[in-house]
Amino acid sequence: MTAHAARLPYYQLAPKAFQAMLNFSGALRKDLLGARLVDLVLLRVSQINGCGYCIDMHWRDLIKLDADPRHLNAVAGWREAPFFSDRERAALRWAEAVTLIPQRDPSDEDFAELKQHFTDQEIAELGFVIANITAWNLLNVSFRNPMPENA
Repeated sequence: MTAHAARLPYYQLAPKAFQAMLNFSGALRKDLLGARLVDLVLLRVSQINGCGYCIDMHWRDLIKLDADPRHLNAVAGWREAPFFSDRERAALRWAEAVTLIPQRDPSDEDFAELKQHFTDQEIAELGFVIANITAWNLLNVSFRNPMPENA
């Protein structure tokens, strides 16, 4: 199976909206949540949404943060992998629950676990991280934005 060709260059055709999305991405508080945690969430949501472009980008971002490739390969199976802190596990669990809202609502148990490891401000910020990557995933998948062969 070969990669699909891009359907259209959405970023060129809607430059104001594209710039607004870039500004939204730039407003996310990696300093508040920690760059590694944010990129783990971005990677996991992108995996769930099947966005190869974003999976590749956030995997590379984590490698630049000196993340162990073995740990990153285990993100999709984080529940069984010993490489993640309780805080990272709570964020990944919440990210999955929010991403799966079309199938089910995040449970009170999911939220209680999150509250054990994050302040209300951090939880709000995490919500915007998840919303932001979901929007990018939807755009890139629906318009078939190709993953760069060489990065």
